[in-house]
Amino acid sequence: MLQVPFIRSNKETVIKQLAKRNIDATEMIDEVIALDEDRRALQTRLDTILAESNNLSKEIGNLFKSGEAQKANALKEQTTQLKEDSKLLSDQLNQKVEDLNALLYKIPNVPNDLVPAGNTEDDNEEVFRAGEIPKLHDGALPHWELAKTYDIIDFELGNKITGAGFPVYKGKGAKLQRALISYFLDKNTAAGYTEYQLPHLVNEASGFGTGQLPDKEGQMYHVTEDNLYLIPTAEVPATNLFRDNLLNESDLPIAVTGYTPCFRREAGSYGAHVRGLNRLHQFDKVEILRIEHPTRSYDALNEMVEHVKGILNELKLPYRILRLCGGDLGFTSALTYDFEVFSTAQDRWLEISSVSNFETFQANRLKLRFKNADGKNELCHTLNGSSLALPRVLAGILENYQTPDGIQIPDVLIPYTGFDKI
Repeated sequence: MLQVPFIRSNKETVIKQLAKRNIDATEMIDEVIALDEDRRALQTRLDTILAESNNLSKEIGNLFKSGEAQKANALKEQTTQLKEDSKLLSDQLNQKVEDLNALLYKIPNVPNDLVPAGNTEDDNEEVFRAGEIPKLHDGALPHWELAKTYDIIDFELGNKITGAGFPVYKGKGAKLQRALISYFLDKNTAAGYTEYQLPHLVNEASGFGTGQLPDKEGQMYHVTEDNLYLIPTAEVPATNLFRDNLLNESDLPIAVTGYTPCFRREAGSYGAHVRGLNRLHQFDKVEILRIEHPTRSYDALNEMVEHVKGILNELKLPYRILRLCGGDLGFTSALTYDFEVFSTAQDRWLEISSVSNFETFQANRLKLRFKNADGKNELCHTLNGSSLALPRVLAGILENYQTPDGIQIPDVLIPYTGFDKI
C-alpha cells in the first residue's frame, strides 16, 4: 500500500509512473488527497474538542475542591456536549480513515524507473540469456508424453482423485521432485537464508499484508467456514512472519527460505501451452524472502537474481531473464525479473521464477518497520523470489535431458536422487 505522505509529495510522479501500468490514476490520486484533507481536518477538530474537554475537566475538579460546586455543575453541562461532539467527530474520522484505506488498497505499487512501458508479456525486456539449447533426437517428446512413457507422473490419476491440475508423482518422478526441493533448499541455506517450515493456510490479515487480498482473491482457494485461504505462494506466510514487527536496524537484512505446496484457482484454458506441468492448481515451490534496509534493497534484488542464475547454471538448463513491463508487472511489485527455461520439446519458454522488489508497499500494509540510526521508525523494504517453482523446472529437465535410451539426471541432482537416469 502506498503511503499518503509519499502520494502528497510526489503526486505527478506517482500518476506518471502508474501510467506505465496502463492506468490513468489521476482521479484516484486526487481522491486520496481529498480524503486525507478531510481526515486531517476532522482530526484537528477532534483534537481541539478533546483538549477543551480536558481543560474543562481540570477546571471542574479545581472548582469542586474550592467549594464552588454551583459553577462546577454549570461547566459539567458543557463537557457533556463536548463528549457528544467528540463521539460524532470520532465516528466521522474512523469512517474517513476506512474510506481512505479502502481506496489505497486498490492502487498498485509505483513502478521503478527501470520498468519499461508496455501492455503485455510481449513488451517485456530480455536482459540476459545463458545455456545452450540442446539438439534433441528424432522422436523427442514433450514432458507429458515422457511422464506417461516412463510412468513417473500420472495426470489422469490426479484428475480422478481431485481434478485437472493436480498431478500424482510416482516412483523416480516423485524422488526427482523431492530431490529438487532438497537441492533448492540446500542452495538457499548455503547462501545465508534461514529455512522455515510454514503453514499452508493463512488468515485474511496475512492475505491483505502481502497484497493477495483484495487483488487476487478470485485466484485463491477459500476455506469459508474458517475464513482461511490456501497459500498461492510461500511468500504469504513467510512475509507475515514479520507483520507488526519493529526491528532494530542491526537486525537487517533478514533472509528466509521455505518449501511449500502452492494452490491457485487459475482460470482454465486449453491447448499445449497449459498441458502437463505447464499450469497446475497445486504445485511445489521453494521461495526466498528478504527484509532489507531501503538503501540497499536493489543491491539485494541483484543478489537474488544472481543466486537464481547460479542454480540454473548448475542444472545446465538454457534460460533467459526478462525485466517485466508495466502492463505485466504484479500489483505489489516495483520491479520484477522473470526467469524462463527453454523447453526444447515444446519449442517455447517456460516461466520458472519471479524475483521482485516491493519496496515499502508490503511493509506499509504489514506495519513492518525498523528503528533507524536517528531513532525514528522507518518502513522496511521486502523482496521475494522463487528458487524455484518445480513443475516447469521438472518439465525442462525431462525434455532437455531426454535421450533415445531414457532421461539423464543433471549431475548436481544425482547425490539427491541416488540414480543418474530414468
